[in-house]
Amino acid sequence: MLTFQSVDHTFKFVSLKAVKSVFIAGTFNSWNSTATPMHLGADGRTWDVKLSLPTGKVLYKFVIDGTIWTTDPAAKREGDGNGNENSVFYALPGDYIRAAKRGDGAITASALGHVQESPYLNFDRGSLTIKIRLRPNDIASKFVVVNGRSFAMTEVTGDQVSTYAVAEVPWARRSKLSYTFWLSDGATSQYYGPAGLSAKASYFELSPATFMPITVPTWTEGAVVYSIFPDRFANGDKKNDPPNVKPWGSDPNWRDFNGGDIAGVRAHVPYLKGLGISGIYFCPIFESPVNHRYETTDYRKIDPAFGTNSELAQLTKELKSSGIRTVLDGVFNHTATQFFAFQDVVRNGANSPYTGWYWFKSFPVRVGENPNYVAWDNFPSLPKFNTNASGPKKYVLETAKYWNDHIDLAGWRLDVAQEVSQDFWRSFRKQVKSLNPEAWIVGENWGNSQQWLKGDQWDSVMNYPFTFNVVGFLKPGSQVTAHQFVGNLFANYNLYAPQVSRNLMNLLGSHDTARILNQLDGNTESRDLAAVIQMTWPGTPCIYYGDELGMNGGRDPQNRRCMDWELDSPKNPTLAMYKKLITVRNDTAELKHGEPVLLSDNGADGAFAFGRTFEGRTAVVAMNRSSRPVTVTVSRSKLGRNTGLLRVAYGANTFAKTATTISIRLEPMRATILVPDRGLQSSISLFSKKRATSIPVPEIQ
Repeated sequence: MLTFQSVDHTFKFVSLKAVKSVFIAGTFNSWNSTATPMHLGADGRTWDVKLSLPTGKVLYKFVIDGTIWTTDPAAKREGDGNGNENSVFYALPGDYIRAAKRGDGAITASALGHVQESPYLNFDRGSLTIKIRLRPNDIASKFVVVNGRSFAMTEVTGDQVSTYAVAEVPWARRSKLSYTFWLSDGATSQYYGPAGLSAKASYFELSPATFMPITVPTWTEGAVVYSIFPDRFANGDKKNDPPNVKPWGSDPNWRDFNGGDIAGVRAHVPYLKGLGISGIYFCPIFESPVNHRYETTDYRKIDPAFGTNSELAQLTKELKSSGIRTVLDGVFNHTATQFFAFQDVVRNGANSPYTGWYWFKSFPVRVGENPNYVAWDNFPSLPKFNTNASGPKKYVLETAKYWNDHIDLAGWRLDVAQEVSQDFWRSFRKQVKSLNPEAWIVGENWGNSQQWLKGDQWDSVMNYPFTFNVVGFLKPGSQVTAHQFVGNLFANYNLYAPQVSRNLMNLLGSHDTARILNQLDGNTESRDLAAVIQMTWPGTPCIYYGDELGMNGGRDPQNRRCMDWELDSPKNPTLAMYKKLITVRNDTAELKHGEPVLLSDNGADGAFAFGRTFEGRTAVVAMNRSSRPVTVTVSRSKLGRNTGLLRVAYGANTFAKTATTISIRLEPMRATILVPDRGLQSSISLFSKKRATSIPVPEIQ
């Protein structure tokens, strides 16, 4: 199968003092701190490693002595949206030295790529889509030739290194297809197929017998999920409080418990239902010695401080009756040292039947600083689980079945999932989907997750690139242009098959980041704009508990404060905003299911508009990040053949219309959402033949 051109690059790190080890972690190895060692040179100070990198942007850091992460002093840096910086390197083949320009007769061959898997081939909503990767603004005409019939390809929004051209092809999946790409630029016309770029056509073959479309749960792209950190949401039963429980609202730390429990969640089901959510993702709730419970002692027992197994079963039943699904956190990369298998090895050493369940370096087991076993991020309390071995693998798969059989379970969020083998996730998916085809499998990975989202492992991923892009654009003083921001949104969307992108977990904050208000330096207007993007961009929005109330909190542990229930008031404007946005999303098919389309990009002034198109209708989202009023103009030709009328669903603005455009006037730091609706007096007819006129539209909040 054709592979993309790679670029060889040698990374170097010069240590100013003696160190024992240096590794490099980045987007090329899923930020694994132990996967790529660097080698010490003869001078005793210079460490290097030569890597073969895929074309494009590379983010990385050096990891010194297993615990110290540092940027490269010799490279450019960029913020990750979470208060950190990463080093940046662009892996560019030699032919990128020439500037790309349509019509100049030159095609950047190294940029071209197509493999017969997602996202280059996809079957969704009755149509086959075929993509080719190319350099932006490089090729004037792109066609895919399928069984002798040519289909024009449309270049989609991408980043500065690569983008895609895509065509939608009718296919009943009953017969084989042969296809190749025909590329024309200026006086140059060539084919691109399995043999590469050539004057002679070579063909890819596609058979319905071997091509398996990606399937994801049907409920997720229309859902709004709510993330709960269990110990800090609500304390409804004082009788199960641990001995060291602190008063509700105490300043959080890494050790103390505050008593959040199942009874507290049950007491607030009406609140959650009124918010409009349709799913809850619980951070870990299994037995554990710590408040965050990412150290699991027993995967089949609810932590007594949270409740009992039977209470969880009752809670999930009540949530389901209220239209709310339950997603649990599966921490299968590591366990607590109190886990039964680890304890058996502590007692029996090399004679234990469980030595293969972990990565032990020697015996007896030494729990403490510099442990003699592999531990996650070198924390002694988190020994790494060997899910490649038959025993742990069987245990986890049976655990998935146990919870499927005992509660109303809708899915799993998988902790540090990039550090678990892909073969294990393939087995996990087979098990989970055999029990419930509609179960949602969401991996945690903070970067490009293409290798896990091809249909054989996860359904979705925690979409941190979305988070960091939104924060980077809306953070006060940001120099990111609307053009860059929208380009990054579309580039991230186009990494995956559309049905995958429509169910990515789009979050603004989590238990691992500062709250969105803090990420945006306390600017509530920026926070409100972030919420608009979250609720309107393709994906499954996930609200971190308390963000809808306007709670603040810096990085861990301040982001894990107790829920401030005093903020639950009809007078709270943040809560009202979230409820309005969730209602608009829940009531608008285009915002739940629509494909994104770029409508306007006024890059210089921080304003833009995108659409969500579904079944011929388009909802419009327009935003102005700048400090002055801006008018965004949208071509009516981009709004779908059946759009008819648009009404304001969120925001307050003035519109002007012509025969070919609508113009949306946006006040500073404001957004508007227009949704299709026929027959309302407050609507704007997009098919009027009258001359341009300004129509004030009342605010609907």
